[in-house]
Amino acid sequence: MPPRKKETMESDTPEGTGSHLISQAILSLVGQVPSSKERKSQSPADDARKKANAAAAKAALAAGALALPPGFVGWLTILPEMVGVWKIQKQLVADLAALYGKQSTLTPEQVVYCLFQHTAAQGVRDLVVRVGQRTLVRRASPLLIRTLTRRIGVKLTQRVLGRGAARWLPIVGAVGVGAYAYVDTAQVAATAIDLFEGVIEVDAVEV
Repeated sequence: MPPRKKETMESDTPEGTGSHLISQAILSLVGQVPSSKERKSQSPADDARKKANAAAAKAALAAGALALPPGFVGWLTILPEMVGVWKIQKQLVADLAALYGKQSTLTPEQVVYCLFQHTAAQGVRDLVVRVGQRTLVRRASPLLIRTLTRRIGVKLTQRVLGRGAARWLPIVGAVGVGAYAYVDTAQVAATAIDLFEGVIEVDAVEV
């Protein structure tokens, strides 16, 4: 009984609540791979960089705008800001896959890996195995997806608590949030480009 009580108390903390909300937001985000209007490029590396720069600028603008309200109201915009940036990044991953001619084989697991590998590597370690230039992508069961989103949610909650202080600094805080979104989106692009430049094999068996 004591361990049960401890678990309940931890789940009632602000950090536990925040982790749950972030996990649920990620879960609702990763269920479907977006389509892309891009076509396979003759020079995918160059086109990918242009697409990544444009998406990073868009993410920075969106995040900075939501971070403008100061104080407590600013705290309420943290999750909408994160979800908004993730949607931009999710579309970016689909566009980059299309530029490399891999849109038809893009899976939700690859999207999750690209979005969160740089911030929550332990959370996505069960999805992708790299062997030289070849990448094995494992299909995740619903149970594993929920487990992964919980792991990512815990990791990102720690980052959110550290960044939340910026919400008390009008203008300056918004600039910092926008800059973070720009760099974060650039890292998503780097992960995606590195993935799509190699050979990808999708395991048909769910884990």
